[in-house]
Amino acid sequence: MKANVYDEGQALGVPQPTRSGKPAPQKAKAPARSRLAEWLVVAGLLVLSVIPLAGGAFRLKQLTGGAEITPANARFFAAPLPVELHIVSASLFAILGAFQFSSSFRRRRPGWHRAAGRLLVLCGLLVGFSGLWMTLFYPHPVGDGDFLSALRLLFGSAMIVSIVLSFAAIRRGDVKKHRAWMMRGYAIGLGAGTQALVLMAGEMIAGKPSELSRALLMGAGWVINLAVAEWVIRKRPAPPARRASAVVS
Repeated sequence: MKANVYDEGQALGVPQPTRSGKPAPQKAKAPARSRLAEWLVVAGLLVLSVIPLAGGAFRLKQLTGGAEITPANARFFAAPLPVELHIVSASLFAILGAFQFSSSFRRRRPGWHRAAGRLLVLCGLLVGFSGLWMTLFYPHPVGDGDFLSALRLLFGSAMIVSIVLSFAAIRRGDVKKHRAWMMRGYAIGLGAGTQALVLMAGEMIAGKPSELSRALLMGAGWVINLAVAEWVIRKRPAPPARRASAVVS
């Protein structure tokens, strides 16, 4: 009879006592929900990268396929290497960086995390330096002005500094600062995706932007990303202490 009662309670999902008389522990569902939330973040970042990735692929096709040279793209044909480096490195940076936001994926594949991290540092620096080069030496496209160029120099430099500080932090074993600075650098690097949405919304609301309003909207894209990154950095619990060799070796 007792066995029947036990079986019925087990079928109904009622916590059953163990031999010691204490209720058996129930399996936690939180880790599954946490993993789902992480992968939703990864998916969202990849979706945000779609517009700049598509634009970069189109630009590469123009440069390698012998497209007609126009006033809008003449500067790229005159010096294609910087923009090609920028597109390829930015694409890798956006895609690989998105998967670093899944802690469960990092734990299951620590070797992948270390290898991808090294590549992310290289790609991030290439994105920053090639962006600075294009801002300084390419002719301004129509609609861009000195204010937007100043913003590009500011945020491009901030991206480089963030990645360098992130690398320096992990070399001395400071995982918390490493993640925080890398997240800031990634937020700046992903600015093109947010800028596309902000520019689209601004044009729908107020019409075609002027030189000043375009610069302000572009700047807003970077600021939005950095604000979200800072919120996540301050909200996340501190990671457990780890040796630097466990992360970078």
